[in-house]
Amino acid sequence: MAAIGLLIATGAGFLGRMHWTFDLFSHFRVQYMQLCLILIGIALWRRKNKKAVALVLLACLNYAFVLPLYFGKPAPPTGPTVRTMLINLNASNGNTEQVLEAIRNADPDLLLLEEITPTWANELAVLETDYPHRVAEPQEGCFGIMLLSKYPLEHGKIIEIGTASVPTIIADAHLLQGTISIVGTHPLPPVGASYSNHRNNQLAELPDVIKAQKFPVLLIGDLNTSPWSPYFRDLINASELKNSMKGFGFQPTWPSNNRLLRIPLDHMLHSSEITIHTRFVGGDVGSDHFPVIVDFSIR
Repeated sequence: MAAIGLLIATGAGFLGRMHWTFDLFSHFRVQYMQLCLILIGIALWRRKNKKAVALVLLACLNYAFVLPLYFGKPAPPTGPTVRTMLINLNASNGNTEQVLEAIRNADPDLLLLEEITPTWANELAVLETDYPHRVAEPQEGCFGIMLLSKYPLEHGKIIEIGTASVPTIIADAHLLQGTISIVGTHPLPPVGASYSNHRNNQLAELPDVIKAQKFPVLLIGDLNTSPWSPYFRDLINASELKNSMKGFGFQPTWPSNNRLLRIPLDHMLHSSEITIHTRFVGGDVGSDHFPVIVDFSIR
């Protein structure tokens, strides 16, 4: 029965375009593979070799989606790099000291904060000295957003993409190596048909926004989808951006309080002119998300 359940869950993950609930099953490929390994051990112990072989095939099917993340790691940098950090604060978190400590320890050049409320904006005003350049749209609720930079930002603006009426930041960052365009966004979570449609619409319209930028693009945000959703793959294919996780393996960020169900929802996607040299998940900041930190250079 457990094996049949895993088979159904695996199959449902391929049907995400048919119904929003099926898309939810696409996010747990690693967990399906791990459960298969447990069942393989039980099947071998009970000498049910045919079932063990079937479970091996099922485990391989799921892990085939994950394995490419471990290949293609770029060469070490030959010069200075730029550090970018993404933190989904959690609008109701309130653990200011943990957040400030994480930012100071990482010392990013570019910092995107999501779920930033007016209260959060006031509590993090101490960052103004280190980050004199910013584009911000604090909001009550879960969709306020703020971009902070040590380097000058030009053409910074807040736009709405898709049908959800949530803010997205666009700005050109003038770095020492050159200029890049930052797109910071946070689609709705896919909880229910309406929210799923809003998320999918936003992901579908992002490629047009990305292609309209003059400089290489770094797309940053809690996209509320994993790399194995068909809608994420559509975004990658249509935008021609690359997943910064490639070469660094499985790096889950949510939920912070449940290691067994943790999946990668927080992303940094980049143009081919941007090379990612380091990517890692930060420590606990009191949110339900872990931060993502990336070091990159511009070719």
